[in-house]
Amino acid sequence: MRLVTAVSGVAAALAAVHAAPALTARGPLRHLVPGLSGAGRPGGVALTFDDGPDPRGTPAVLDILAGLGWRATFFVLGSQVERHPELARRIAAEGHELALHGYTHINHLIRSPADVRRDLERAHLVLVDATGVQPRWYRPPYGVLSAGTLATTRRLGLKPVLWTAWGQDWRRTDGQRVARTVLRDLVDGGCVLLHDSDVTSTPGSWRATAGSLPLLAAALSARGWAVRRLGEHVDPLARVA
Repeated sequence: MRLVTAVSGVAAALAAVHAAPALTARGPLRHLVPGLSGAGRPGGVALTFDDGPDPRGTPAVLDILAGLGWRATFFVLGSQVERHPELARRIAAEGHELALHGYTHINHLIRSPADVRRDLERAHLVLVDATGVQPRWYRPPYGVLSAGTLATTRRLGLKPVLWTAWGQDWRRTDGQRVARTVLRDLVDGGCVLLHDSDVTSTPGSWRATAGSLPLLAAALSARGWAVRRLGEHVDPLARVA
């Protein structure tokens, strides 16, 4: 009985260690880890997109960004890059920053450290092979980190980053509501999370994202805030490929 109790205690302790970084996914704790929220220098915001590339959503978003003269950071899924490598290359060719969102969109709390390692390594290899870009940033699915996430990102030279404001554009919504949701929490130097793909969201939700961008442009212009790629947002001396 003592052995069983001891084993159970060790298992519980290991589970707690594995899950502890997930506390940064929501609320104020993420601000205790420098740089994790994606907050950067004042005078502008970082604009980021998750879950692409997607043959419908990504071109629509890229076209609008080109018209606005904005450059953003795209956290791509390796599985999507495999399906649409030409879109990943287009993102880079148009001056945007490519970053990793993993190979598959599965919460790291229900994955073993070995499974997380394989996922990130596969995504990293796929992106580099398709585009030649060595990513600098990593955003975990659902913003949930685990001990395995941190160990693997460290080994791959990736820096985890979350966000300070989001549009909740994965659900059934519209451009005006997405823009209002972003602006409600957005502060100078913040980091915005949107989605250029509906592969993990409500079908067609990318349309609301695309519709929100001109509205955000008007609001940000009124505030005098620039829109930046994450690399130049947190490090003005950084060269973003």
